Amino acid sequence: MKTLEGLTGLRELAPGAVVSIGNFDGVHRGHRVLLERAGALKAATGAAGVAVVTFEPHPLTVLRPRSAPPRLTPPHIKRELLAAAGVDELVVLPPSREILDLTAEQFWHIIRHDARPSHLVEGNSFSFGKGRGGNIDRLRQWTVESDIRLHVLEPVTVALVDMLVVPVSSSVIRWLLEQGRVRDAAICLGRGYALEGPVVKGAGRGRELGIPTANLKCDQQLIPDDGVYAGRCTIEGRTRAAAVSIGTNPTFGDNPRTVE
Repeated sequence: MKTLEGLTGLRELAPGAVVSIGNFDGVHRGHRVLLERAGALKAATGAAGVAVVTFEPHPLTVLRPRSAPPRLTPPHIKRELLAAAGVDELVVLPPSREILDLTAEQFWHIIRHDARPSHLVEGNSFSFGKGRGGNIDRLRQWTVESDIRLHVLEPVTVALVDMLVVPVSSSVIRWLLEQGRVRDAAICLGRGYALEGPVVKGAGRGRELGIPTANLKCDQQLIPDDGVYAGRCTIEGRTRAAAVSIGTNPTFGDNPRTVE
């Protein structure tokens, strides 16, 4: 997968590509349906490729830092998941004032006249431009007057463990993880939720007891609610069953939150 940066990269997209624009945090089941449709359009029409345009990091890290959602996937994991889903080109837009101040009309002008996709594939809640001035209805109006075909997909829904049916979204997955509902999050993701980070030095109590633990630094991702979870651990390419403890170890006093 080829990675392009900024507005310059957006303008360098292969003309005639099938493009999807969004944050794609988690690359969950809803995202993958978008990418599957894009891949099918590429195969059916002979389009130049499948391209994703995404912000990195989330625009709210600049606009309203306190409201910025915690990540489900670090940037390099998101790239790997997008590549595995068949994306040929990835355009990464930084949340700079130059880009965030673009109106919906200005952003559309760049897409239409510079990026020049053959198809756009989006969900029905898609919004774009300064202050979210553009929505799917405006995009429908503009694409009708262009050579670009717009494909709008309905939300993907899944049944959770309690049989409640919900639309899949990154915000729903974050809420489920914050409640410790990792099985439900996995249903929405289409895979188990994964934390990744370097091993850092802990208090060493496990080693003293003959059961050493690995303490992970996962400050780039959303950490699920406190608890002990069944999981799998991959170290140096080898995967094993693992117990994952998340919490503050209250037995030993007032401690910072850790992932062991």
